[in-house]
Amino acid sequence: MNVIKRSLAAAMLLTFIQVAEGQTRREDIYSASVLYQNRVSLEKDLRERITGRNMSLALDSNTEDKYLSACWAIAQFLIYTPQVEHGLDTLFNGYSTLSYDTKKALLEATYAVAPKRYIPAIQQVLEQEEDPKLFSMCAVYLYRADTSTENSNALKIRMVEKFPGYDSMAVLQELAAYLSYHGQLVKKKTPDLSSLFAYQRARKQKTIYSFQRWSRDYPGLAVVQDENGKFVRDAQGRLQVFQQLARSGSDLPYFITDGSTPQGVYSIRGTDVSRVNFIGPTTNLQLLMPFEGTWRRYFQLDDDTALVEETIDSSRLYQELLPSDWRNYAPMMEAWSAGHIGRTEIIAHGTTIDPEYFKDKPFYPLTPTMGCLCAKELWNPTNGHPLVSEQLNLVSAFLSTPGRKGYLYVINVDDRHTPVSRAEAEAWVSKWEGKSVPLVH
Repeated sequence: MNVIKRSLAAAMLLTFIQVAEGQTRREDIYSASVLYQNRVSLEKDLRERITGRNMSLALDSNTEDKYLSACWAIAQFLIYTPQVEHGLDTLFNGYSTLSYDTKKALLEATYAVAPKRYIPAIQQVLEQEEDPKLFSMCAVYLYRADTSTENSNALKIRMVEKFPGYDSMAVLQELAAYLSYHGQLVKKKTPDLSSLFAYQRARKQKTIYSFQRWSRDYPGLAVVQDENGKFVRDAQGRLQVFQQLARSGSDLPYFITDGSTPQGVYSIRGTDVSRVNFIGPTTNLQLLMPFEGTWRRYFQLDDDTALVEETIDSSRLYQELLPSDWRNYAPMMEAWSAGHIGRTEIIAHGTTIDPEYFKDKPFYPLTPTMGCLCAKELWNPTNGHPLVSEQLNLVSAFLSTPGRKGYLYVINVDDRHTPVSRAEAEAWVSKWEGKSVPLVH
């Protein structure tokens, strides 16, 4: 694995499985990577060498690795320059000679920074591509450019022609559903949040809710509900809310590896501190997706439970994490489907990435990841300590209530093109707290 890919992958994906017992004090949090000179050096290297000179080389077996490094950087830092465009052109011209990893990185980078320019090139790749995941990446690029029913049907027809057994391939099953229903689901009303709050209280289940928009260009908000149904508030009695971005750099759909965070239910396994730079040293929340590890761990079953792994009805138990009026709401199955396809290692963490890379984006000053939930963190470039850490505040709120485990629900509340606001979160919680809500079984 090349250097930039290794560092980005480690930074965005790799975590450690041990559980930290306590929360780091704010004054002890330090990162050298946020210091001014280190940020300047990284940006210089990214722009001049990695996405500059590397993308101007002749493409062959000796330089492909450099192009791969560049594509990873392009997708994460959303760098689009004439040199990047030249390099993407070169890669598409030599697509048939590329390794799988380089093909995937190319399609991810193109989706991230060039939403329309490569339609003809990707149409050509779609016709040639025999790998289901790479075909899916081409299809969602073309669908985003043209969401008409005619184009959606044409893409599904081509999928069936190329993959007659598509209904046995999880990624193609999800692609077919995405092409068929995504436009409708974006407009569909989210079920009543009050019934979900009530259900969690009845189950005495400690919960974090991450409220997001369908457009992940806009930050969401997380809130914490304890096992008695009470939402965590500050000393003045005000609801605690924490900004969180559920957007990956590429913003590929949820079922594609490195795509934006899927909606659905994540099992909170505890906390940890990352040892890699881009995530940073602030305590993170360790999450499990469906199909990631054992079902016993995901469902937090006691070690001495009578159930054994082979007899667990995982589909039924997952549905039982939701009240009945939520169980037929298809978006909450995104995490399930993504996990079935093979997505893993989505956690809730902070960031040391310089937000200035994204100063023209709606989510500024938050920073995207490779699919995790990333809280707002701003750093002092002089002393390396945090100025603002929504991640620290979120973990502190979670740890302020009994227990170290629970569940995290990612929910797209609507398709408004604006950040989720404190006023909205307070209104949802006030509605639940202000009147008796019948429990939905």
